[in-house]
Amino acid sequence: MISYTTLKEKFRHVLHLGDPPRRTALAFAVGTFIAFTPTYGLHTLTALFCAWAFRLNLVAVLAGAFTNNPWTIVPIIGSSIWVGLLLAPVGQPPNIDWSNFTFQMLWDQLGPFVVPFVLGHTILGIVASVTGYVLAYQAVLRFRAHQARTKHLATPPPSC
Repeated sequence: MISYTTLKEKFRHVLHLGDPPRRTALAFAVGTFIAFTPTYGLHTLTALFCAWAFRLNLVAVLAGAFTNNPWTIVPIIGSSIWVGLLLAPVGQPPNIDWSNFTFQMLWDQLGPFVVPFVLGHTILGIVASVTGYVLAYQAVLRFRAHQARTKHLATPPPSC
């Protein structure tokens, strides 16, 4: 039978709770970059794979990846397309004839926007992940300093 202490240590090992602040911040930054990739529907799987493949803190990678959520998806997509179109303009937006809709027609109309779409997501993903790294690093440092200051307060008094 596995003792509670062994189980607790295994849990800490899996979550990489003892990782240095730089590594935890890196895991968050990787997750943040994943959040900005245009692979909608695959962010969680990508985050799980990256955490496993690079032995990163799973919680930090998922926290970064979940910055793309129902409340942030529209601003992320909109700003990514805007940045992409600034860097790689494609001309006028298409007028889509919805009465004769086919997927080939949709691809013909929206195909030129794929490069700006991916480019904008990549550029904003890099900016967001660098920003996320700095913020996560500072947050981990402050949290651990707070833990060190209050550690003596959490110890129970010696029993008689």
